[in-house]
Amino acid sequence: MPSRFSNNATLPILIAIALGMVLGLFYPGVAVEMKLLSDAFIKVVGLLMPFLLFVLVSTGVAGIKREPQHRHVVGRIVVYFQLMSLAALVLGMSTGWLFSLDHTAVANLDFDHLTPPVAPEALLHELSMTSISSSLYRVFTQSLVLQVMLVAVLCGLVLGRGGKVGNRCLGWLEAAVAGLFLLLRFILKFAPLAAFGAMAFVVGKYGLSSVLPLLKFIVVIYLACAVFVILVFATIARLVGVKLTRLIIYLKEELLLVTFTGSSVAALPGCVSKLEALGCDRQLVRLVLTTGYTFNLAGTNIYLTTAIMFLAHLAGVEIAVPELLAVLVICLFTSLGSTSVAGSALFTLIATLNILQLVPLEGVGLLLGVERLMKCRSLTNVLGNCVACLAICGWQKSIDREVLKRELSH
Repeated sequence: MPSRFSNNATLPILIAIALGMVLGLFYPGVAVEMKLLSDAFIKVVGLLMPFLLFVLVSTGVAGIKREPQHRHVVGRIVVYFQLMSLAALVLGMSTGWLFSLDHTAVANLDFDHLTPPVAPEALLHELSMTSISSSLYRVFTQSLVLQVMLVAVLCGLVLGRGGKVGNRCLGWLEAAVAGLFLLLRFILKFAPLAAFGAMAFVVGKYGLSSVLPLLKFIVVIYLACAVFVILVFATIARLVGVKLTRLIIYLKEELLLVTFTGSSVAALPGCVSKLEALGCDRQLVRLVLTTGYTFNLAGTNIYLTTAIMFLAHLAGVEIAVPELLAVLVICLFTSLGSTSVAGSALFTLIATLNILQLVPLEGVGLLLGVERLMKCRSLTNVLGNCVACLAICGWQKSIDREVLKRELSH
């Protein structure tokens, strides 16, 4: 696999974005129809995601099982991912707690017709081990990605035992990885069209005035993600021996791709190639990045708890400390069913509210208008997984420091 995408990959996307903004400003009716371009791109990439996750996770697990020095890596990955998820959820909840809506922003919103939320006492009473187990079962059975990853892990464990048949199957999976990456690189040639369609739709459909009631929510989400990046990711990167700013510059093509297409999965081939080029262990890169696309979504977790607090403020629901703890526990479970596919965060939010019954579910409709503006969510997810990969490889002493220093100095 090449270590980088073409050096000209950024320019076509920037041109497409500018053209999309112009179309949205002057011909909004036509611009709205361009949504089809971005939707089609995201749909195609999303269809490939289960196959890509399967081959990458299975080959990654098989490779790690064959290397004794990595036998403790799975536990370390789980610990790291859960700590990051907890930190992101707490940060989102904290910003939501401090988030105070102006009365002018909700003056025209009527929540009287909505179904009243369940009383806090009833909610806490229902948070038994049985209900939590039931919630986990629903999350797993309704998530194709979780099911695919479970099968991939089991397949990787079997192939990792070696043998003639295992080696042959592993060779086939390696060939499948190369084929899928080749296909994804071909699809990415159409990324400028997707960026054009997405930007034209946002500008033509919404504009600034239509999102003013939700402007504070957008600002809070972006600020929360920025704080998490600056305080958490930068600290972890520094412990690894990397300046976060250098890493962001190194990954600029992938981050731009995520920003203007809305698809985190589209950046996966480039991130894998670039992290391998940094001197990270090949099998660890595959395993950490692919599992991180489901279990290490800091941006999604920040959005999840911030949105719940925001909707609670809108509906006039008072949430005390015990209820906050209940929200945190449920979000830790429901976030396992989230993925980096566009729109997944909104579905996770709906599933969480269905379980909690603390905030009126109908309020989610207010967030639909700004769903496509939540670029910081995807960017934080992708950057967080790249930082996680460096951290785990550093933890395992499976990173070439000389190569790392040389590549990031360019």
